[in-house]
Amino acid sequence: MKFDVITIFPDFFRGPFDFGIIRRAKETGLVEINIQDLRVFTKDKHRTVDDRPFGGGEGMVLKPEPIFDCVEFLRVAPKEQRDANHETVILLSASGERFTQSMATELSKLDRVTIICGRYEGVDERVAEHIADREVSVGDFVLSGGELGAALIVDAVTRLIPGALGNQASAKQESFTADQHVMEGEPNSTCGSGGLLDYPHYTRPADFRGMKVPEPLLDGNHDEIRRWRRKEALAKTLRNRPELLDGTELSKEDRKLLQELRSEKV
Repeated sequence: MKFDVITIFPDFFRGPFDFGIIRRAKETGLVEINIQDLRVFTKDKHRTVDDRPFGGGEGMVLKPEPIFDCVEFLRVAPKEQRDANHETVILLSASGERFTQSMATELSKLDRVTIICGRYEGVDERVAEHIADREVSVGDFVLSGGELGAALIVDAVTRLIPGALGNQASAKQESFTADQHVMEGEPNSTCGSGGLLDYPHYTRPADFRGMKVPEPLLDGNHDEIRRWRRKEALAKTLRNRPELLDGTELSKEDRKLLQELRSEKV
């Protein structure tokens, strides 16, 4: 997997990509990350990348020329010739579609992802129309630029690439992972999130300052452990992110557990 990140602050990425899973993935050749300084592609002595928008308004907007020149320098396929099964170009923008675990999974299957970091009040619309395949936002809030968002996306995608994690199965049990729905009668002692938030985790000691690990986790009954974890995942989702339940495929057991949880709240 190759990432190309286009930014006006290349030094920003000296930290985020030099630790943990991303560093190991780079060292083992699973990912290649190229940080491209947009100012290199300016043509004036001040290395100007922005300008005032036509029609007036507050703030400055990133100009199209250096971005087009940079993308062409990187030999990214023209939008109309781009093979969506192998590469994509993302423009980070507060007005883009929300980045999700599902999107991270989709991106992890590609060979190349190019990320354009927006700045100031936005980017010339011709970049979105003629270069980017999609505009993406990492949340319903406004950042000073796309660099933080780019780091989040690279991290979320990298950990889904086979071999990036020490135990790749752990990625199947995390919050928002929708493709690991737990079927009724699942004998495993753990469970995938199935699009829900992850279940709570406990470790030694079993009794810490009077705070005890829940009894079902100590009994060794795998079916009870699985059921407890699923119920707790449903409880946490119902409490913190109830909207996720609308997009999650729920089993008969899930619906029964939800009914129990709602009854307990009354």
